[in-house]
Amino acid sequence: MQDSITEGKNRKRVLVKFSGEALASQSGYGIDTDVLKYVANEIKKLVENDIEVGIVVGGGNIVRGVTASKDGLIKRNAADHMGMLATVINGIAIQGALESLGVRVRLQSAIKMEQVCEPFIVRRAVRHLEKGRVVVFSAGTGNPFFTTDTAATLRAVEIGADMIIKATKVDGVYDKDPNKFSDAKKLYSLSYEEAMQDNIKVMDDTSIALAKDNNLPIVVCDMFCEGVLSRIINGSTEECSIVKRI
Repeated sequence: MQDSITEGKNRKRVLVKFSGEALASQSGYGIDTDVLKYVANEIKKLVENDIEVGIVVGGGNIVRGVTASKDGLIKRNAADHMGMLATVINGIAIQGALESLGVRVRLQSAIKMEQVCEPFIVRRAVRHLEKGRVVVFSAGTGNPFFTTDTAATLRAVEIGADMIIKATKVDGVYDKDPNKFSDAKKLYSLSYEEAMQDNIKVMDDTSIALAKDNNLPIVVCDMFCEGVLSRIINGSTEECSIVKRI
C-alpha cells in the first residue's frame, strides 16, 4: 500500500483539472459529446457521495495561446485571451452536460461576461460548494501568460480544496514517456521538487510552486479509468501518482 494522499484529513472538497484536449474528438479539436457525457457522469458520482467539486478545464481543443501567437501575427497577450475564451466554451459544455444529468452547477469566469456566466467571486464559489453545487471555473486566472494548470492550483487554494486531481490520459507520473519507452517507471509518490524536474511533466512550475507553498497535494490519474476519481478521494493510491511534501 502506498502513502495516503492527505493524512488525517477529511477529503471532502476537491478541484478536478481536465485538459481541453481531453474533451476533443479524434481529430484533436472540438468537443466529443461521448467524452463529455463520460466526464459528467464521473463528476456526478462524486456529488452523489457528498464530495464538493470544483472544476478547471483547459481550452486546447479550441485554441492555445502559445500556438496562436507563435508566428507573431497575433500578440501573446491577445492569443492568451483567445485561449481564456476557449475555456469558457468548454465550461459551458461541461455545465450543460452536468445539468442534463440533474447535477446542480454554476459556471464562473475570471473575465466578466454576465450574460453567459457568473464573475469569479471566491466567497460565492465557496457558498455554491457548501450547497452541493459543482463550480466550473473558466477563463483561467484572467491574466495572460498563466496556464490553466496555474489557474487550477490558484482556485484550489482559494476555495480550500484538500487536493487537486489532474485527470489525464495516463495513470500517473512516469520517469519517462510510457508511450515511447517500455521500461518507463511509474512514480507513485514524489516531492514538489521532483515534480519540477525537466523530465517529469506534471504541471507547469508556477502551479507546482504554488501547490508547494500551500502544502496542496496534486494527484495525477487516468480520467478514462471509470470510477477512479471516487476511489482516489476514498483513499486509493494504486491508480495514481501523488505530488506532496515528503
